[in-house]
Amino acid sequence: MLPDQRQFVIDLDDSGVRASPTTTLDKRYVERLVRQRVHQPVFRARVLSAYGKRCAICTLTYAELLDAAHILPDSDERGLPVVTNGMAMCTIHHRAYDQNFLGVSPDYTVHINERLLADRDGPMLQYGLQAMDGKRLELPSRRDDAPDREHLAERFHAFSV
Repeated sequence: MLPDQRQFVIDLDDSGVRASPTTTLDKRYVERLVRQRVHQPVFRARVLSAYGKRCAICTLTYAELLDAAHILPDSDERGLPVVTNGMAMCTIHHRAYDQNFLGVSPDYTVHINERLLADRDGPMLQYGLQAMDGKRLELPSRRDDAPDREHLAERFHAFSV
């Protein structure tokens, strides 16, 4: 507790830094051992290629801003790194999808979470997310590369609850 200001700070991360607006931070780094998904670069390349290097939601074509979003997560044994278990998404739509702010139904329709639809937070929310509600997903040109409808149904259920 900082007695002169009658405040206290709660550290919500693992940095160990007790920051206040006046704290001088040391620029330092730590090394960490991480597990890396070695299949991810090939999965990303295949998914982006199938989608013509454009976001399936908004059609953004800057490959540097595109990800291969898993329908069933990589941690699920059925979440294989195959094109039919992925969709090309820009980083904002991928993040929204992973947080269940955005869902894709088995009929390839984009849905936006009711809370986000009701909010007023500026142009990114309005044009980047809310305007996508009800839009049809941009599918790969090869029918065999389309998202697996059963996987979408399972994932969409999690979005809907």
